Amino acid sequence: MEPWQWPEAEWRRRVDQVRAGRSLKPDAWPGGKRCAVALSFDSDHETNELRDGGNSIGRMSWGEFGSRVGVPRILALLERTGIAATFFVPAVSALLHPQEQRAVLAAGHEIGLHGWIHEVNSMLPAATERDLHFRASDALEKITGVRPVGMRTPSWDFSPATLAIQRELGLLYDSSLMADDDPYELLEDGEPTGVVELPVEWIRVHDLPDYVYFNHSAHVNKGVGCTTCHGPVDKMSYVWQEKSLLMEWCLDCHRQPEKYLRPKSEVYSVAWKSPSNQLELGKKLAAEYEVRTQVTCSTCHR
Repeated sequence: MEPWQWPEAEWRRRVDQVRAGRSLKPDAWPGGKRCAVALSFDSDHETNELRDGGNSIGRMSWGEFGSRVGVPRILALLERTGIAATFFVPAVSALLHPQEQRAVLAAGHEIGLHGWIHEVNSMLPAATERDLHFRASDALEKITGVRPVGMRTPSWDFSPATLAIQRELGLLYDSSLMADDDPYELLEDGEPTGVVELPVEWIRVHDLPDYVYFNHSAHVNKGVGCTTCHGPVDKMSYVWQEKSLLMEWCLDCHRQPEKYLRPKSEVYSVAWKSPSNQLELGKKLAAEYEVRTQVTCSTCHR
């Protein structure tokens, strides 16, 4: 049945699974402050590559930078400013970098749940999602000696089972949803849960800063040609922005890469034309070059 064919009961059921309840914003912030800001960091590290079954040494080195350089810099900044923060950590990240987690706690910060291997929890069967969240909680407690009381889901999304799993874990709060600027209580099927939501927000970048670096090797090493993304560059007397920088054309290729792949020997050819058997060729090249369908945000936006 298509969504426009649903009876009212069905679309109401979907909407009412998890909703925002009463606002938990206090009448006044301590010290007469105008607002309160919570700083938090997702220490995904190597799990961005691992969770998709990847084996890129280069991409895993990006994750290693997070632990080797990024987190120490953040901890130093927080110490200088006297600010306490929360670090949401996938269990596999914590197991790879246990001393980092102990340093975070020793500096007075909190460690929260962020899945097992940064899996897309909202797409998992309920039993699998439950097992991974419980395993993650056990692992973080074993490493740090403190059982987490809060979660930011790895996909910043809920499955129909997520809130029930959080309640079973005895969590005090979640920080994955976006129904308000201020904290609120989560409702499950219309009933108060006692779980606090500390809302997050996706930040839209309108203009790319000058220092953005596109790693073209991720494409050219997999058989995506220059003209696939940039057009007939050999015929351009100058370059201009014809359309808004949207993700739709990226996702189209990521969902069906076989439509665009070419032999690596032809990647830089501006004369390349897709053959009549492009889909057959593309599927063969995808298998040969180990091209995976990648549609999660962290594939590009790390």
